[in-house]
Amino acid sequence: MTDQTIRPFHLAFPVGDLEAARGFYKDLLRCGEGRSSPDWVDFDFHGHQIVAHLAPEESGKARTNAVDGHGVPVRHFGIVLSMEEWQKTADRLTEAGMNFVIAPYIRFKGKPGEQATMFFNDPAGNAIEMKAFKDIRQLFAK
Repeated sequence: MTDQTIRPFHLAFPVGDLEAARGFYKDLLRCGEGRSSPDWVDFDFHGHQIVAHLAPEESGKARTNAVDGHGVPVRHFGIVLSMEEWQKTADRLTEAGMNFVIAPYIRFKGKPGEQATMFFNDPAGNAIEMKAFKDIRQLFAK
């Protein structure tokens, strides 16, 4: 990983209910809300622009692949946090009663790329991963 500035990414994804998406992303995940229309809403996902588009026919859970003994949703998005921020988020989501797909734990313990991770779904079934690395320089370790 280099010390260059990372540009914000943009991700659009389907949801079945914009108000449920607002409650989840804005209230639970604490994403700021940007522009919106009756068919979509922008959120500030840790400095990145994610857009929930009303498309109930495209919503649903993704299939999984085995990673470190867990069924990881194939289609997912997420964010790499600091270890401290990851722990605070894991604690807050656990206290809020989050139904985790994969509960918070340390993956690849003692190996290159050791990381804290957790997976959960939004109300439309979109899978989200939040992770943090023991050593961020190992983000792309083999």
